[in-house]
Amino acid sequence: MSRIETDTVFVRRDFLEPEAPPASLGGFPGWARKNLFSSPFNIAISLSMLFLLVWFIPPLFKWLFVDAVWTGDNRDACLPKGGETVGACWAFINAKAAQFTFGSYPADERWRPALVMIAFFAGLAWIAIPKMPRRREGVWLMLTAFPVLTFWLLYGGLGLPVVETSNWGGLLVTLVVAVTGIVASLPLGILLALGRRSKLPFIKIVSVVFIEIWRGVPLITVLFMASVMLPLFLPNGVNFDKLLRALIGVALFTGAYMAETIRGGLQAIPKGQYEGAASLGLGYWQSMRLIILPQALKIVIPGIVNSFISLFKDTSLVMIIGLYDLLGSIQRNFSDANWSTPSIAPTGLIFAAAVFWVFCFSMSRYSMYMERKLNTGHKR
Repeated sequence: MSRIETDTVFVRRDFLEPEAPPASLGGFPGWARKNLFSSPFNIAISLSMLFLLVWFIPPLFKWLFVDAVWTGDNRDACLPKGGETVGACWAFINAKAAQFTFGSYPADERWRPALVMIAFFAGLAWIAIPKMPRRREGVWLMLTAFPVLTFWLLYGGLGLPVVETSNWGGLLVTLVVAVTGIVASLPLGILLALGRRSKLPFIKIVSVVFIEIWRGVPLITVLFMASVMLPLFLPNGVNFDKLLRALIGVALFTGAYMAETIRGGLQAIPKGQYEGAASLGLGYWQSMRLIILPQALKIVIPGIVNSFISLFKDTSLVMIIGLYDLLGSIQRNFSDANWSTPSIAPTGLIFAAAVFWVFCFSMSRYSMYMERKLNTGHKR
């Protein structure tokens, strides 16, 4: 009887550590090969863009920082002396920083808008950062107590000198108009979107007429009507503050656009969600608050933030009714003879663009973060 020998089979009990991909497929070379140089057309586009960047960025950087003037008290600091090249006049921005921030607000009272801005950004960080404690209480404080405190500090009364809104300006007006429009337009848009989808004919018709009228006219026309035409229809002796009229017009205008954005989210909700809410015995407002609206708002986060960004940039239109926001305050100071140089206008406009970009980019990035956080539809 012969002996049968069997081979011993080796079985690995531990997983091997993953090895790095080849250098040509991983890291920046792999990313560039996949996204920038994947075809002859992409290669041509990438090389063209690279050429434009090399041709445009170095001179711009040199003008903005290397040849820039950082200190000075008047136009003499930003005028070319001899054969030297003078770049951006940041001394102008530094000298006018207070006006660009607060407008014509009295100098000895500027601690009040400064305190409001500090409280606003602190409160915004409190409710926007997920790890902050008691965020729900922070939301209620920002929606109830903060507006009252802001009005008292900015306008005055009850022990503080009154500062008329005609003296407000700069970044202060930009933030007041933008934040008021954002906070007021979202609930208004929700109500209008629900009204447009209502089965009650009267509510639906009123909502449709409101949305289509406000969406059919430019914001400039709305501001002009609120500032110039509205007082003509009011009784003698009755008038509203110019800034208040602008805030109401901006809120109603943005609310109409917000309504259509939210209506798109409501239409994207499957019919089964409505039926499921009804099967649980939930009423209309309960189902909307607990089931439908949370899903709809999550879907349209990009559209909502897009409306917010558009509103923030449109605040510059208040110049046509005599209110000077950040951009208006900067342009207003171009006529100052003490700073009349060729580099003043481009420096001021670049500064305004940078400030607007910081705010808009921050809103965009935070919306992307919220999308990733709330994207639970495909998680296991």
